[in-house]
Amino acid sequence: MSAASGDNIGAAEKQTEPASGAAKTLIMRGNRLDSRDLFAAEREIIIMHGEEHYRLRLTSQNKLILTK
Repeated sequence: MSAASGDNIGAAEKQTEPASGAAKTLIMRGNRLDSRDLFAAEREIIIMHGEEHYRLRLTSQNKLILTK
């Protein structure tokens, strides 16, 4: 991958916390999140994008499905 792709693997780590106040901290390396961190406790997460809610699910075949 080239540096022009916007991938900052060597960038400083960022920590994000959900707005809901849940006790979950995620580590970001550049613009990357490991899906194992997202699905450590559940097989489904809700992503809020503006006024819309999206559901990201991990299937039994280890694939991701995003639905509105």
